[in-house]
Amino acid sequence: MSVQSLLYKIDGISTWVGKATAWLMIVLMSVVCIEVFKRYAANMPTAWIFDAENMLYGSLFMLAGAYTLAQNAHVRGDFLYSSMRPRTQAALDLVLYFVFFIPGIAALIYAGYFYAADSWHINEHSNVTAEGPPVYHFKTVIPIAGALIMLQGIGEIIRCIVCLKTGEWPGRLADVAETDVIGEQLAHSEFVDEESRKLAIEGAARIDEMARQRGMGGDLNT
Repeated sequence: MSVQSLLYKIDGISTWVGKATAWLMIVLMSVVCIEVFKRYAANMPTAWIFDAENMLYGSLFMLAGAYTLAQNAHVRGDFLYSSMRPRTQAALDLVLYFVFFIPGIAALIYAGYFYAADSWHINEHSNVTAEGPPVYHFKTVIPIAGALIMLQGIGEIIRCIVCLKTGEWPGRLADVAETDVIGEQLAHSEFVDEESRKLAIEGAARIDEMARQRGMGGDLNT
C-alpha cells in the first residue's frame, strides 16, 4: 500500500463518520421545532429537551472534528502561515502536532475513557432537570471522537513528513465543494445559458483554488 493510499483510507474513515454524523443536524432541528410547537402552541414543554439538545449538538461537534481536519477546514489564526512555503508550513505543523496535538488528544482519550466508564458504572443521568435522561452514552462519544481525531492527526503528520521530503502537500480525498453546489444550481436555471454557466463555474473554481493554494502556501501563479 502506497503512502497516498493510506492517507486516502484515513481520510475516507473521517469523511464517512463526518457525513454520517451530519444527520444528527436533522434530528437536532426536528427536536427543536417539535419542542417550540409543544412549548408555545400546545403549552406542553418537555423537561428533558435541554439535555437532549446539548447531547445531540455535542455529539455532532465532537464527531465532526476528524472530518474537518481531513478537509483541512479548521480555522487558522496565523495570517503568516499563508505566506509560507509548503516545507515551512509542514515543519511548523509537525512541531505543533507533536508538542500540542498528540499530548492534548491523548489526554482527551485517556480522561474521556474513564469519564465514560464511570458514567456507565453508576448509570448516570442528567442532574440539570428532574428525572433527567441518561448521559453515559453521550459521554462515550468523547473517547470515540478523540480516537478518530487522533487517527486523522496521524494522517496529517504523515502528510507533513511527505511534504518535507517532496516540497509539495499530498492530495486529499475529494469531497463536495461549493463549486459543485454552484454548478447544480445553475444547471436547473432557465435564465442561464450553457456558456454563462460554464464561465461562472470556472470562475468559482479558480477563486476556490486560489484560496486553497493561499492557505497551503502554494504559488498562486501556477
